[in-house]
Amino acid sequence: MTAAGAPQLVDAAALTAYVGDRLPGDGPLEVEHLAAGHSNLTYVVRRQSAGGAAREWILRRPPRGPLLPTAHDVIREFRVLDLLARSGAGVPVPEVVLSCADSSVIGAPFYVMERVHGTVVRERLPAWLAGDEHAADRRRTGEELIDALIALHAAPVEPFVEAGIGKPAGYLTRQLQRWQGQREGAKTRELPDYDILVDWLEAHRPESGGPAVVHGDYKLDNVAMTSTSAGPRLAAILDWEMATVGDPLADLGYLMSFWLEPGETSEFEDVAGNVTSQGGFPTRAEMVQRYAEGSGRDVTDLTFYTALAIWKLAILLEGSYSRHLAGTTDDPFFALLDRGVPALLRRAREVASA
Repeated sequence: MTAAGAPQLVDAAALTAYVGDRLPGDGPLEVEHLAAGHSNLTYVVRRQSAGGAAREWILRRPPRGPLLPTAHDVIREFRVLDLLARSGAGVPVPEVVLSCADSSVIGAPFYVMERVHGTVVRERLPAWLAGDEHAADRRRTGEELIDALIALHAAPVEPFVEAGIGKPAGYLTRQLQRWQGQREGAKTRELPDYDILVDWLEAHRPESGGPAVVHGDYKLDNVAMTSTSAGPRLAAILDWEMATVGDPLADLGYLMSFWLEPGETSEFEDVAGNVTSQGGFPTRAEMVQRYAEGSGRDVTDLTFYTALAIWKLAILLEGSYSRHLAGTTDDPFFALLDRGVPALLRRAREVASA
């Protein structure tokens, strides 16, 4: 099964043969593309159990190429989730079940994890967050995001370093070098604001504080929220393909870079939505203060990290735009990047010059 126009790049019969009895149930697996995100592809995998009830998991695999170097590494993403689950830090992540690095099974590496049911808040608020009567719930949603980020940044980094996932020093230098390399690898057009930002970021690079496990793409629509009797709860942080060991303020800067306040608009809201501008959510200053108090970290140089976050996102999406131009993706979102990437770079330059 697949949604109309969605890429069906998982052969259910081949997957069933490979999985065997490593997933509960005894019937063939059903696979359905889940329209979520624009990077690694996400599928729901279902199987009937002996009692007749269906179990569900999530499968992640890379999109069709060409791909940027180091991008879309789903096996690495599997290892990150596994290490976080073992860390004892209380980071809300789905439980991983199995991974397969053999591309001959379904045409690409993949991994399978438990499905966490929740709402990804992006283009509109669910009923349990909308309206004046839920203003306190919207505030709590923002606080949940910050509290989960604090928990992530408190996870021990040593297991990740030992596993080859990031290095505890030199993060910002490596980030600037890596993303400039990514830009060159996907260069299809001139982007003047990109060049201006490279010079600014090099000149204003701060000294990093203590290292942490960083998500790399931390924002409201990369988490699953649930409504409970005690208020909104962050059920799981999703999309870990950019996770590493590095400077935790990079995550905070990214989260704040698209955290719109009432009266604000974004030139390219397709990237991260605009629901926080509807009021009731904590302000950026309140979010940053909660993070600083909860983590004990110095947030003085957050302007740099915010500009860096938008710059990186623009480069990442330019890679997706190059795949669109090459005809290797039919995701209509990528066509919007013709104007979206320049808009993001313009926004980063405005942040840097503020």
